[in-house]
Amino acid sequence: MKRYILILALLLSSLPVFANSLGTAARSVIPVDVQQIINVDYRRMKNSDTAMAMKARLLPPNMKQFEDALKSIGVVPDRDLEQITLASFRTKTGLEIVGIAQGQFQVKTLKLRIAKQKIKGQNEGDVVLYPMSGGMTMTFLDDLTMLFGDKAAVEAALEARDTSGRSLNANGQITDMIASVESGTVWSVLDASGTQTMMKTVLGAAASLTEYDTVKKKLLGSRYSMDFDHGVDFNLNVVTSDSVTAATLSSLMRAGMLYKKASASASEKVAIDGTSVDSDAGKLVVHFKSDDKSFQSLLDSPMFVTVTR
Repeated sequence: MKRYILILALLLSSLPVFANSLGTAARSVIPVDVQQIINVDYRRMKNSDTAMAMKARLLPPNMKQFEDALKSIGVVPDRDLEQITLASFRTKTGLEIVGIAQGQFQVKTLKLRIAKQKIKGQNEGDVVLYPMSGGMTMTFLDDLTMLFGDKAAVEAALEARDTSGRSLNANGQITDMIASVESGTVWSVLDASGTQTMMKTVLGAAASLTEYDTVKKKLLGSRYSMDFDHGVDFNLNVVTSDSVTAATLSSLMRAGMLYKKASASASEKVAIDGTSVDSDAGKLVVHFKSDDKSFQSLLDSPMFVTVTR
């Protein structure tokens, strides 16, 4: 049940120009071999108590680490940030992750605070790398954008920016998916490998069926978006190689949800009833809709706590 009740819980924890799109500086430092991008619009989140409650429960460890590093130099995330973007990407040594904070920063003031804390920066090309709390490294890309991460990840991101053809702009499949979801308050895109891993976890026991072994290699990518203007509105599309694969994946998910509904709590049954699963022209299409009250009760359920932890 806990894998099906809220697919969005899993996606956010696997887990931000402004408001609904990535700025030029942000796109330039995301390497071409990106596995997943998660984008959270802080301004729009603050307009919804439900969104803020979900953020408190689902905040990925890496995003909290980035927030803590920002706080250490005087940035107040809920006041100063427009959005945070997390990007995981492949390198020769494995997966790395960077955070990109965009907002109305007082860069001169922040640099003075850094100096007062006796944090010494290291020149690297046209930027200065600052050691921050939690073993992280930060640099200013411009007056509106900061880049965070382990030093190796930050250096890889800067190398992508400075090397033609190595940034996100050269990955047409991912940029095409971003275009279809970037208006969301929270959105994410995953590549083929990331999508296969995500769907295996979401499907649970159904992932061990022969049908899933057949379709998993035909998953090409996925994208989701969440909005909170009128309750909670969640949309997930999984892109597959053909309509037969999408239909098979849709059938697997519907069967699993019906099976789990038999042992669900009242709030969990409401969530399942508010979730539709279908296929459309080679895509698995999942839509979840809930009013604020029902979603808040789901956040407080023991099962939901188990999912998000």
